[in-house]
Amino acid sequence: MEIKTERLILREFEEADAEPLFLMDSNPEVVKYTGVLPVTELHESEHIIRMIRKQYIDYGTGRLAVVEQKSGLFIGWCGLKFCIEANGYKNFYDLGYRFLPEYWGKGYASEAAKASLEYGFRELNLDTVYADVHHENTASHHLMKKLGFIKTGELTEPDGLCFWYEKRRENQL
Repeated sequence: MEIKTERLILREFEEADAEPLFLMDSNPEVVKYTGVLPVTELHESEHIIRMIRKQYIDYGTGRLAVVEQKSGLFIGWCGLKFCIEANGYKNFYDLGYRFLPEYWGKGYASEAAKASLEYGFRELNLDTVYADVHHENTASHHLMKKLGFIKTGELTEPDGLCFWYEKRRENQL
């Protein structure tokens, strides 16, 4: 699976992505609002990639590595993940994204998320995509609004209060 946008390529994770993924996920600022601790060993990133690749097989989608077309460099990940249960919902797709700090503020998250949503609604024929955002993550709240998500609730995660967002297909197409 590969999705191209004006500036990005979203593609399946490969084993070679473990080092740049480790660089990103070991940064406390990157994982600040995710509810997970920074990784400390490369094998943790290798395990994450194996789990993501299993999602491709089991559900036909998963988080995708995001590569900047101009440089060919891994700059983060974005995409839809099948979730079995969260916030009272079962068997749904969640939008997520994470980028290296040097690529923040360039519109890459918006560009990658729009492409991921289009893939979900058009190719996977989804009716609704969900997202949860930590209450202090103002950049992600802004992005959710920009993408047309609607805040429909709140939930408490181990790292604090999060807001629950939904985007319906009829608001996308």
